[in-house]
Amino acid sequence: MASRRRVGVTVQPRADWHVFDPLLIRWRLDSSERSAQLLSLSELRRGFEPVAASLAAERATAEQCAALASAASDLVVHGRSGDLEAYLEADVVFHRTLLAASGNEMLRSLAGVVSEILAGRTHHGLMPSSPNPQAIALHDAVARTVRDRDPAAAEAAMREIIDEAAAAMRAELDG
Repeated sequence: MASRRRVGVTVQPRADWHVFDPLLIRWRLDSSERSAQLLSLSELRRGFEPVAASLAAERATAEQCAALASAASDLVVHGRSGDLEAYLEADVVFHRTLLAASGNEMLRSLAGVVSEILAGRTHHGLMPSSPNPQAIALHDAVARTVRDRDPAAAEAAMREIIDEAAAAMRAELDG
């Protein structure tokens, strides 16, 4: 959309949309384009979050390592209790912290995109009522490998998280 004085708001051609805008992502997740949007976002995550995990293993501060471990622990607690809103909050903290810990401002700026993906999955019934214990364990593995300064293992564990989430969403969308 564009807004101009005395003209009002006009919808811009799709090619001109700022597709990384969290509000646009939320709007598209609320539309009939949900499946296509989730697929596109999953593919995007696969491209940058494993890299962010690798960089975080090289650059994370002690405080960021502690925040990752705490968020991973919260995922265990909320996953067991089935409190999906609290689980979502912990998941958002985990991924925001990881992107910030990469030390790359471009990756850090994608935190809003990831937050909308996670929220969209939860709020559109694409998250199982009991989160997958394997996914929770993988978050712990990322936190541990970042703390242990193992970039290759952090990248591999994050890639597994993204692959598991994409597979789970496909199963929910197809089911």
